[in-house]
Amino acid sequence: MKVAIVGFGTFGQFLAKTFVKQGHVVVGQSRSDYSDAAKELGAEYVSSAAELLARQPDVLILCTSIMSTRTVLERFPLDQLQDVLVVDVLSVKVYPKRLMLDMLPAQADILCTHPMFGPDSGKYSWKGLPFVYEAVRIANQPRCAEFLRIWELEGCSMVQMSCETHDDHAASTQFVTHLTGRTLANLELKSTPINTRGYMSLLGVVETTCNDSFDLFYGLYKYNPNSVAQLDRLEKSLKQVRAQLEAYEQAQQK
Repeated sequence: MKVAIVGFGTFGQFLAKTFVKQGHVVVGQSRSDYSDAAKELGAEYVSSAAELLARQPDVLILCTSIMSTRTVLERFPLDQLQDVLVVDVLSVKVYPKRLMLDMLPAQADILCTHPMFGPDSGKYSWKGLPFVYEAVRIANQPRCAEFLRIWELEGCSMVQMSCETHDDHAASTQFVTHLTGRTLANLELKSTPINTRGYMSLLGVVETTCNDSFDLFYGLYKYNPNSVAQLDRLEKSLKQVRAQLEAYEQAQQK
């Protein structure tokens, strides 16, 4: 299978490494020059969308940031994707699903996915890590099955789920985790000689979430319609906890 990756940064290279290992042909394309990185991975790198499509890929993966996805699609020669499986790997799902249904030619197959791991958590193995997907529009079933087989061979936990359900769950898990990490980072927490395991876990949340770009955090907020409700609930919860503490203190003084 020939796989084209649009957005050949850290995550694109992370995926390419496994694809190449399994024997697939990988061609990357991005705004920056990643030709050396591609060569090291055993992949090919081209500088333009036209060159990428000239390689006649079976699958085209949109590995862009959430914020830039629309812009990338608007600048892409979409009419040339009529017999291609187009896949996104964004952390939100309803947004790219709607974009692709609106913008891609009717003959293009669409698969929305979210590998719920990255270069840190999936550095040594993908075994047992969740891979969420929705076959939004698939005419060429064998090709889609072959692409999904990549993840199955790596031992991923394959979770077939609608984009709408994914975003509902992700607001309560992924966004809340990033929100907690960013909030704790503002407290400038430091390691101490008497760290408890719980505190070390909090420091770990800060580190992992803040290693990701703020664009990702903002994308989770802006493009998941359920995230604002979670932010409101957190603010309400903090007020409730403070009120409980103050009420308890008053009761102790009586």
